[in-house]
Parts: sequence; structure tokens; C-alpha cells
Amino acid sequence: MEQSGPLYLSRRERQIMDVIYACGEGSAAEVVERIPDPPTRTAVRTMLRILEEKGHLKHRKQGREFIYQPTRARQRAGQSALRGVLATFFEGSLEKAVAAHLADPAAEPTPEELKRLARLIRDAKKREG
Repeated sequence: MEQSGPLYLSRRERQIMDVIYACGEGSAAEVVERIPDPPTRTAVRTMLRILEEKGHLKHRKQGREFIYQPTRARQRAGQSALRGVLATFFEGSLEKAVAAHLADPAAEPTPEELKRLARLIRDAKKREG
């Protein structure tokens, strides 16, 4: 799998996006304060610029700092990323992805999660038929 392009996010890029989504916006200094074992502020600024080039962030100038904001709502970004994962690893099949997840011994869905999944499936069936 190609690990580049606009959909692919490195571990650090995901950490940065988590901070920006959690706060709504943030500067490089704020990101450094909030991620575990942070790289230098210069490295964070570089990653913020890369995330902006990939289309995940936009910025505005506030004083001497750039303040970064996500370009899409977290859910929309997640849906887009999920489509990419489905296409890349599961031939576009949600069924294959869910089956792979449930077959993973580390996956331990709670009874409540399984009930919610069953309800989502019932609701999807009603919409189709």
C-alpha cells in the first residue's frame, strides 16, 4: 500500500489532528503541549504545513502565530478515510471489513456495541426496502 498522499496520515499527523479536532483550532505551541512525547516546535510546524498541503488544515494569522483549523468536520474526515481503507484493504466491502475486525482476537465489542450495530443494520435494511 502506498503510504503517502492526502488520505494517509502518519502517527504524528494523526496525533496533531486529534489535538486540533479536540480543541477546534490550535497553534504549533498548543499542539506541542498536548501530544505525548512531542517533537520540536519546528517539527510540529512542518507537520502542520504538510497537513495543510494535504488539505486537512487551514490557517489564519493571529499575532506572530498561525492558528490551524480542520477543513472538514471530524466525522466527514473519518468517513473519507474509511472509504479509503475499505477500497484499499477490503475491495470496497464493509462486510469484509467488519468480518475482519470481529475475527481479530483483540477485538472485543461489548454487548451494547453489538446491539447498536444490530440496530444500525436493521435501520439500513428499512431504508432500502
